[in-house]
Amino acid sequence: MTQRSAPTAPGAPDAPDGLDAIDRKIVAELSRDGRLSMRQLAALVHISRTTAHSRVQNLVRQGVVTGFGAQIDRRALGLRVSALVIVKIGDVSWAEMARRLSELPFVEKAQAVSGDIDIILTVSAPDHEQLSQAILRDIHSMPGVISTRSHLILEEITGLPPARAADSWT
Repeated sequence: MTQRSAPTAPGAPDAPDGLDAIDRKIVAELSRDGRLSMRQLAALVHISRTTAHSRVQNLVRQGVVTGFGAQIDRRALGLRVSALVIVKIGDVSWAEMARRLSELPFVEKAQAVSGDIDIILTVSAPDHEQLSQAILRDIHSMPGVISTRSHLILEEITGLPPARAADSWT
């Protein structure tokens, strides 16, 4: 005999992450366009404006939505060259190194990774010369850094935002 689960009440979690279908739709729509008004968001998700506002506030409070921001074209800011910088660190705290590296003005992102390397940085600069100086002068010579390897980013293609990527697994 097959057991059926009871229908999920609106707002009740129906996934391991605690988000129901409406929350997931809200997150997906905000991932596409963070500038949506509550009225526009409500219409897209087929809920009232008050419900949309309440749900967005809950998603922010829960830390699911961590901010609303613009996606910026680096080239429009004069940052014409970007690289992934592979960093191997010595016997130092990863958290401390990540903090120090992420404070450098040209570092966009620092990620801890598994395997034979420790950190991958995304770095941007106006030109190759300034990129080289930043890597050699500021990253490679930083105390605690054992070695660096750089890989120029030739082309960047954006994948799915986290909300849509998560939905592809459900």
